[in-house]
Amino acid sequence: MALIFTTAGTTTSTVTSTGDVASVPARILTMYAVCGGTAGSIVLKDSSGGSTLATIATPASATATINVDFGAEGLNFSTNPHATLTNVTSVLFVYG
Repeated sequence: MALIFTTAGTTTSTVTSTGDVASVPARILTMYAVCGGTAGSIVLKDSSGGSTLATIATPASATATINVDFGAEGLNFSTNPHATLTNVTSVLFVYG
């Protein structure tokens, strides 16, 4: 039997500077980032002082965007997702 995916129970959050994506445990399913004029990165941690779960490099282009899909299970944050943005204009997160 095929799996059927739905957006029921998902939430979005946009961050424009370093900070919490959500204040509760969550699974980030996907993210869409608008890059800055110089190369940068997005570091995803399980809370601000927690373990680093992903580091995504971003290109040096103020008009570039990137989309990262973390798969059907998503990237699990047991405390809360926190994003450290370096030379990134904004990031839209979809989580559940």
